[in-house]
Amino acid sequence: MSAERRQVVPALAQQSRRYGIGEWFGRLLTALTADQRQALAQEAGRKAPAVECPFRASCHAFDPRAVPGKGTNCTKQGGVCSLREYSRIASGGSIRVAPAGSLRTTCPHRFLEGGEIFRWVGEIVLGTSTPLVLREIGFLEGTGGGDVGYVDHVLAHPTRQPLQWCALEIQAVYFSGANMGAEFDVLKHDRSPLPFPVGDRHPDYRSSGPKRLMPQLQIKVPSLRRWGRKMAVVVDHDFFGGLGAMDEVGDISNCDIAWFAVGFEESGGRATLRRGSCRLTTLERAVEGLTGGRPVSLGKFEKTIAERLQKQYPERAASSGLGR
Repeated sequence: MSAERRQVVPALAQQSRRYGIGEWFGRLLTALTADQRQALAQEAGRKAPAVECPFRASCHAFDPRAVPGKGTNCTKQGGVCSLREYSRIASGGSIRVAPAGSLRTTCPHRFLEGGEIFRWVGEIVLGTSTPLVLREIGFLEGTGGGDVGYVDHVLAHPTRQPLQWCALEIQAVYFSGANMGAEFDVLKHDRSPLPFPVGDRHPDYRSSGPKRLMPQLQIKVPSLRRWGRKMAVVVDHDFFGGLGAMDEVGDISNCDIAWFAVGFEESGGRATLRRGSCRLTTLERAVEGLTGGRPVSLGKFEKTIAERLQKQYPERAASSGLGR
């Protein structure tokens, strides 16, 4: 990070923050020139961008069969790999825009970089850095016998018999608020060193965790537990940090879920995926973490009910005793 970006903001400076593009078609927005931004903005409007995804490409080099779909081009319209927060600082008659936060992964293919997550999960759960990677294995059957639900990946040990394997789910974060179309329109024309995001948006961990990931774990992990198999879940540091506290177990043999939280190291205009922390939990503790905590006490819950009733139905407060 440059010295300018570490500069302490004067107390009287006016500062605002918004989330915008972190990585775009595999490159840090902060490293792009105005001409490069303009060219990528044109690609962002296409349904099938003609831009190679560096993360799919490097995973292809690890194992071509581990890359979903065909080829290594970006498959996401818009090409946004991650978001990050930016600050706009007005001080002394000038305005400076600078990155103010870490990268928040919005595309699951971002996690494929170099096949590193497959190596890491393989080492911890299966005892091998070269697992065989299978994609989208049918897990739920419909009444007609067809697959209606899948496991994202299954990793298998390449040599051990009987077969040893684990399930793997990859979870990026959704975002709420303004879509990215307005950003692309601005980036087609803006010639400033670093444009400030034009729309208000934020990573939506509530939708991504309790509404998306938790049901997947509740459906799949009980069966995996009965079969004596583990579930690995890959997220980024901020996603895992947004979960509630989870009691951990001390050994892989006692866990239901192994959480793999990755980080990113920025250098030379790109960010590189790095191993972070691995946490081992049961399903029950994971559900508590995903929902953000444990139930409140009966007294606290009923106190809230009384306060809300008094606020919304003041005409009934005296007769019901709510005003006491």
